[in-house]
Amino acid sequence: MHDPMQVRERWAMGAEARALVLVTAVLTAFGLATLYSASAFVAMQADHDSSYYLLKQLAGVGVGMVAFALAAKFDADRFEKLAWPLMAVTIFLMLLTVLPFTKSIAPSVNGSRRFVFGASVQPSELGKLAVVVWTAMLVLKKGDQMRRLTKGLLPFLVVVGVLDLLAFFQPDLSVAMMFTLLMGIILFSAEVRVGHFILLGILAAPLLWHEIEKRQYAMSRLLSFMGSGDAPEAINFQLRQSLIAVGSGGLLGKGFSQGLQQYGWVPFGYNDFIGSNIGEEWGFLGITCIVLIFSLYTWLGFRIARQARSRFLQLVAIGLTCTTSITAYLHIGVVIGLLPTTGLTLPFVSFGRSNLLLSFVLTGILVNIGSTKERVYGAAATAPA
Repeated sequence: MHDPMQVRERWAMGAEARALVLVTAVLTAFGLATLYSASAFVAMQADHDSSYYLLKQLAGVGVGMVAFALAAKFDADRFEKLAWPLMAVTIFLMLLTVLPFTKSIAPSVNGSRRFVFGASVQPSELGKLAVVVWTAMLVLKKGDQMRRLTKGLLPFLVVVGVLDLLAFFQPDLSVAMMFTLLMGIILFSAEVRVGHFILLGILAAPLLWHEIEKRQYAMSRLLSFMGSGDAPEAINFQLRQSLIAVGSGGLLGKGFSQGLQQYGWVPFGYNDFIGSNIGEEWGFLGITCIVLIFSLYTWLGFRIARQARSRFLQLVAIGLTCTTSITAYLHIGVVIGLLPTTGLTLPFVSFGRSNLLLSFVLTGILVNIGSTKERVYGAAATAPA
């Protein structure tokens, strides 16, 4: 008989989970170096030290690593019971960003109200996790009802539609589309009828176009991407400078911190367009390596989903993996001109502590899903390691 005081349970990471930790470490280290190069001159222009943004990001990495460790040790199966509370908190925080009498806690930043409590918390980042967990929970709870449009699919459209509406009012169209896309991916993975998606797409297209037309900046970005002469020159500037940066990098790039676009030519070059800095300083090879690293992240995430210990965790792992990978691919597509400007950051690389924290948490949850619980006896049970 073992002494009860010398018995404990722990999570043992599988091979895919260990590899995912390594990939995350590589992305984080590369991201910090790239961020310093992209932000040093901009920080000095604002009368800050050259490492101003780097130090703030390092603080985010520190918090993110703690959150990652907690998420990796938290039994992901418990999220099934936390799905509704998580969704309720997200809707409440999103609501704070659009109400007229909450401007003191949700100020306008760069023309939009996307943050609460100053500029430290971005509710839409939490919303991505909430959509994934809540959709996975409800799709399993409904079971065979999912084959019916009204009782099956309609509740998803109503709740996620509320989040989309709040994101529209912020305004943040890219996040609204991300919420809907994540919901669709999980529903598709749960084998919901494809005909329902086609019908809803046909019905939603005119409404979406109407909302885009009402928001001049979104319409201008779309016209700019389509090459229309009606788009204002200022809208084209950011994308044009990004293409100049990527194009001038050539095959191997100009070298670390040797790019010219870092001197403020690309607006938000350390955030929404940090991929242009990678293209200029590391060239086509650098962009390719980033794509391959995120492809490896995606492959590992799907491997973890395939081996998940429950159907709920399988759907959650698919959703979390797609949250990170799709955001990365959309960002890269924007900076090389394949997609219209969306304002999505590059996970683990772009400046932004809310997105960085979410990326660490999502990866931590994936690591937990890719781990198995085991009992440890004897001296090993009390060893700190």
